[in-house]
Amino acid sequence: MHIEQRLRETADRITVALDALLPRCSGPEQRLLSAMRYAALAGGRRVRPFLCLEAGHLFDADETTLLRVATAVECVHTYSLIHDDLPLMDDDDHRRGQPSVHRQFDEPTALLAGDALLAFAFEILADINTHPDPQMRCLLTTLLAKACGPMGLAAGQMLDMMGPEIGEDSAAVARMNRLKTGSLICFALEAGALAGAASEDARQSLNRFGHDLGLAFQLADDLMDRDGMEDELSRPERGRPQRPKVNYVTLFGEEGARARMLVLAAQAQRHLAIFGPKARLLREAVDFVLAGS
Repeated sequence: MHIEQRLRETADRITVALDALLPRCSGPEQRLLSAMRYAALAGGRRVRPFLCLEAGHLFDADETTLLRVATAVECVHTYSLIHDDLPLMDDDDHRRGQPSVHRQFDEPTALLAGDALLAFAFEILADINTHPDPQMRCLLTTLLAKACGPMGLAAGQMLDMMGPEIGEDSAAVARMNRLKTGSLICFALEAGALAGAASEDARQSLNRFGHDLGLAFQLADDLMDRDGMEDELSRPERGRPQRPKVNYVTLFGEEGARARMLVLAAQAQRHLAIFGPKARLLREAVDFVLAGS
């Protein structure tokens, strides 16, 4: 199967799973539930769930477990996007081809919808339908908490908000990217490997793959944003300038950032060598997700 076809197939499966798992819109909680579903069902490439599923397929993991874990991963990612778009963060009006949640609803609803999706991810993992072994459910829950907590995604977002305060050097930017983007990518891959009872060597290879892919992924995102950077520096309709950002593009320029991205992408693919032909789609995914930069 071609990588684009598999990504579309995965995106469709995750949307269907989210639609089935998320509570329906009724009762006094209707506004909150509507905002959660509005954000989660809006589409997107679903790259992180794809990585979880494909990692699990390397070890013939149970498909129900993989799909539920991948759905939990997407709930966390969607929560991070909702919060990232808020005026007190990056102040973005659109996400996934539609108005951001705080624009479609309001800021308090967006904040709570993100909170609720984060909590719902752990509800999915803790459910017996995710895995019959309670120890495995506890392990997955703990690893996801670490991936999105004060030493993971949340910390990376905090560093991003600090801008030049974090230090204008490659080590500081690499740490920010590893936490902000790489932590959830690494969890998605490790969760798939755990679901398939992978060996320690295999898990370590996937972790190294996720580390380099996460850094390259963020570089690609920064490069895609470069054309709109000047427009984003000032938003007169909101009456205040955007916070200054620090990333590899601001440090090394477009050419330097692109060169680093390509090195990281090549490294990421080499980490998959031990899996042979079974990792073909993961290798192809590296080039595909970076192609738009």
